[in-house]
Amino acid sequence: MNKPRVYVTRAIPGSGLKILAKRCELTIHNKEELPTKEDIIKNIADKDGLLCMLTDRIDSDILSSGSKLKVISSFSVGVDHISVPEATQRGIYVTYTPGILTEATADLSFALLMATARRVAEADRYIRSGKWKISWSPSMLLGVGVYGKVLGVIGLGRIGTAVAERGLGLKMKVLYYSKNRSLEKEESMGLQYMPIEELVRISDFISIHVPLNKETYHLVNGQLLSLMKKNAIIINTSRGQIIDEEALVEVLKEGRIAGAGLDVFQVEPLEKDNELLKLNNVILTPHLGSATYETRRIMSEVSAQNLISVLEGVAPHNLYNPEVMKIRSLLTVKMI
Repeated sequence: MNKPRVYVTRAIPGSGLKILAKRCELTIHNKEELPTKEDIIKNIADKDGLLCMLTDRIDSDILSSGSKLKVISSFSVGVDHISVPEATQRGIYVTYTPGILTEATADLSFALLMATARRVAEADRYIRSGKWKISWSPSMLLGVGVYGKVLGVIGLGRIGTAVAERGLGLKMKVLYYSKNRSLEKEESMGLQYMPIEELVRISDFISIHVPLNKETYHLVNGQLLSLMKKNAIIINTSRGQIIDEEALVEVLKEGRIAGAGLDVFQVEPLEKDNELLKLNNVILTPHLGSATYETRRIMSEVSAQNLISVLEGVAPHNLYNPEVMKIRSLLTVKMI
C-alpha cells in the first residue's frame, strides 16, 4: 500500500518530521528562504496533506491547485493565513495547535511589559554604546512601576487569561474586554469587565490577545490610542494588523503614551525604513510568542499527529473547521 504524500513548508523542530516520515512520503522545503506561492502550488499538486506555517498564505489559488488535499495542518494557533471557508467547501480538514503555546506567549507578553516599563532594552543599548559615565544617578533611565498597577487585557481567551493571572500575581487590578463576557472568571479571578474605550482610558498597561479577523483588524486605531494615559504602555503578541501601526507610531513619536512592546507587526519581517525602528520607547521582538524549546517540540508533535489522524481516517483532536466532517462525508458519498 502506498504511503500518503505530504508537503512540509519548513523543517520543524522536535520529533514531528520523524513521526511523519514513518507513515508518509515527505517533501520538505529545506531552504533558508520561505517557500514562494509558486513553490507551494508546485509541491502540493499531488499531495494528500500539507503541513504549513503561519507565514504561508494558503489562498484560493493554492487550494485549487491541491486537488488531492485532504488536510492542512498548521504549525500555529492562528489560522488567519488560511482561507478556511474555501478549504471547508473543498472538504479539506484544517487543524491547528491550540492551548500549547498559551504559557509561552503569556510569558513573552509579560516580559515585554516589564522590559518596556523599566526600559531594559534601552538601558542595554545605553551601556553598550559607552554612554554610562556615572555609576549611579537619581534620574538615569527612569521607568514606570508595574506592581499594583492597572492591567487591561483585550481578549480573554487562553492567552489573555494567562496574562491576567500573571498580573494578579503582581497585585495588579485586572480589567478585561472580550467579545464574550466570562462571569465565571470575573467571580473566580476577580476580573472586571469593561467596554474597550473605558478599559483603555483607565489602564496603565494594555495587553492584546484577540484573533485576527474582519472585526479585529485595526481594532486598536488612532481614536482608541488617543484615549490612553500618557504614562501607559501597550503590548501586542497576537497579530500585528490588530493595531493601526501608523497611528501607534504617531502617538509614540509625540510622547502621548509611554511605550510599546511588540512581537508582531503589520508587515513581517520589518522593512528597513519602518518608523518603529527609530523609536527608543519601543521594544521589538521577531514573532517569538511560542519560541521555547518545550513549546515548539509539542507543536511539532501535535501538528504531525493532527495530519496523520486525518490521513488515517481518524477525527483529529485539534480540528478548526468541524463542519468539514459533514462535507467530507457528502463528498465521499458522491465519489462512491
